[in-house]
Amino acid sequence: MLKANTPLEKVETISRNWLWFLLLGFVLILLGVAALGATWIVALASAIVFGWLLMFSGISEALAAIWAREWNGFFLHLLTSVLYVVVGVLIIANPVGAAAALTILLAVLFLTRGLFRLIAAATLRYPGWPWAVFDGVVTLVLGLLIWRHWPDSTLWVIGTFVGIDLLFRGWSWVMFALGMRKVRQVEDAFATTVVD
Repeated sequence: MLKANTPLEKVETISRNWLWFLLLGFVLILLGVAALGATWIVALASAIVFGWLLMFSGISEALAAIWAREWNGFFLHLLTSVLYVVVGVLIIANPVGAAAALTILLAVLFLTRGLFRLIAAATLRYPGWPWAVFDGVVTLVLGLLIWRHWPDSTLWVIGTFVGIDLLFRGWSWVMFALGMRKVRQVEDAFATTVVD
């Protein structure tokens, strides 16, 4: 019997659930195709959703500050909440300008995530790791392309690159799931052999 939480037990748990990873991969691929079909909508929606999130965060921060007004940090929290609400309103009022700012943030995110994914996959070498390395390289290249062409292509770059990123991320999950399926088949074959 395996000890609880051993690496082999974790692999067995993941391999039993390979179908969920496969489903996740297919969902990400479908979302990627949808994003590629409506790139400017993804860009504007990203900016607007971010603006609303900032507004709700600011309102929540203000309510928390008012609720704990006896606290020494009352004015700092109130000032922060006002800043969040104002920035949220500005983003909602000018989603194209906000999309330009989000585009450069997206470049930094892709560069960071691609580098991390590349290093983690090459170091850990889990099932399907070459696809994860490929995903990391593609994500790095997307980050560099965004950085190079900013701000000229703000309205299409967010949706296009998010769509491409989702496609490759989904494909790497599909490959991971299929690798885990093979692990499960080997486990089942070994269990059958031991019983016989």
